[in-house]
Amino acid sequence: MFYTYVLLCSSEKNHRHKFYVGFSDDLKRRYEEHQKGKVQTTRKFDKILLVYYEACRNKTDARKRELQLKTGFGRGYINKRIATDLKTRN
Repeated sequence: MFYTYVLLCSSEKNHRHKFYVGFSDDLKRRYEEHQKGKVQTTRKFDKILLVYYEACRNKTDARKRELQLKTGFGRGYINKRIATDLKTRN
């Protein structure tokens, strides 16, 4: 299986919040890499939470979904899909 995932990255120092979208064939390993600061893009954030993921049977579909979620439409979809969770975190 391949996973398309969304992380909510937060920086207390800069009061920044950002979604990070990626894909991996080993979600647990990849999430741990993000949390340990081994990923350049998310290294600067204090908190990294896995807020959403989808499973795909092949790499091509997972990569296509990653690219979809990185568009404006995809960001809107993520916000709507996890709106309740986001409200409880604020």
